[in-house]
Amino acid sequence: MPSPFAIAILLTLVTMLLALLFTEAPQTEYSNHFFTILSYWENGIWNNALLVFAYQMMLILVLGHILVLSKPMNFLIGKLTNLVSNTSNAVLLVSVCTMLVSFFNWGLGLIFGAIMARKVAEASQIRGFKINYPLVGASGYVGLMIWHGGISGSAPLKVSESGHLSSLMSGISTTDYSAQLPDLISFSETIFSSFNLIIFGVVLVIVPLFLYRLGKKAPITETNLPIYQGLETQDEKLKGAERIDHSKFFGIAFGTIILIAFGYQYFEALKRLIITPNMLNFLMLGLALMLHGNIHQFLSAVEEAIKGASGILIQFPLYFGIMGIMRDSGMVVQISDFFISVATPTTLPIFTFFSGGLVNLFVPSGGGQWAIQGPIVIESALKLGVPLPKAIMALAYGDQITNMLQPFWALPLLGITKLKAKEILPYTLLLMVIGSIIFIAGLLLF
Repeated sequence: MPSPFAIAILLTLVTMLLALLFTEAPQTEYSNHFFTILSYWENGIWNNALLVFAYQMMLILVLGHILVLSKPMNFLIGKLTNLVSNTSNAVLLVSVCTMLVSFFNWGLGLIFGAIMARKVAEASQIRGFKINYPLVGASGYVGLMIWHGGISGSAPLKVSESGHLSSLMSGISTTDYSAQLPDLISFSETIFSSFNLIIFGVVLVIVPLFLYRLGKKAPITETNLPIYQGLETQDEKLKGAERIDHSKFFGIAFGTIILIAFGYQYFEALKRLIITPNMLNFLMLGLALMLHGNIHQFLSAVEEAIKGASGILIQFPLYFGIMGIMRDSGMVVQISDFFISVATPTTLPIFTFFSGGLVNLFVPSGGGQWAIQGPIVIESALKLGVPLPKAIMALAYGDQITNMLQPFWALPLLGITKLKAKEILPYTLLLMVIGSIIFIAGLLLF
């Protein structure tokens, strides 16, 4: 496959072509229709609200990565790997821990699962037990099949922000439908709803049990890995103001101030189960400073973690440009009208699930996908009378499940574990099938 950035460019060109062929220029517009579409595209790229969204998503990934690089997290991972003695109990432990951590933060879960899989392989070398390392690596990636239904899920986080829905649908929905939009949709209706927690609980049981059974039959693989050291520490003597960066008191004190401010500022919102990207990032910033203990270690972790956010930084504006074309040209309404013509209130969430999975293969980011596909989902749900929380979660489930096929977010894991994509793909494909069955059943039952 071409690079994700190349795919984003191709999607941009395809969207321009479709808009040129299937939409009409405004009646009051006398310029060339192609240049009008270019104007829509440029306006979308620099949409201020969406650029804020991109920065929020970058911080969610980076701060999660920073947290898992801290010494306390590394100590916890080491203690957990001491419980492992074969492939079966390794994949059981790694998958359960990774999904639980990923439910809180997908960036944290992604790196946590990768390092834990690597530490299991190192433990097998040191203690002399045999494992199937690719299967253990696949187990460390399963957090990406539940992340969008978790606390850091892009779509549920954004719709819990006051005014986001009306801003997203501005210029798309008619007055009648716009009046049906709530100011926000809280986590009590999405992430912490009974239907989502039940579905997550089923996945949390079925997937590890499947991996456990698979681990009993999987062939043994050879591993020859050096010990993963994580962040380097500085031993040189410090002078003068340099000591501030290495002061435990300074770093922990500021982290404590952030957490106190978090509690004061967001206590009422938390009681109402309203969680926004800003809240989550503020909490993780305070935790990261406290767990690293000093500014120097924190900044070393930032330098390491920021590499994983490069895709978001450069690709999101192109996704926003696509959204600008689709919104201003009327393509969103055309596509939603097509779904309405072939779907019913019962089948629309299923169509949304499959379309979300398909789009994720080309837009490997839940945030970018929400910017493009969110208005279509909202418009279709409003017109068919499907509850908005259910439609949003259907998109989230579809987006997350094909991460087991799309290797983009596996790159950090592959870099840490030194595995190859082709080694974990046979196992992640099986997990995608099992997860799809669970999510579709959940959407039909609830």
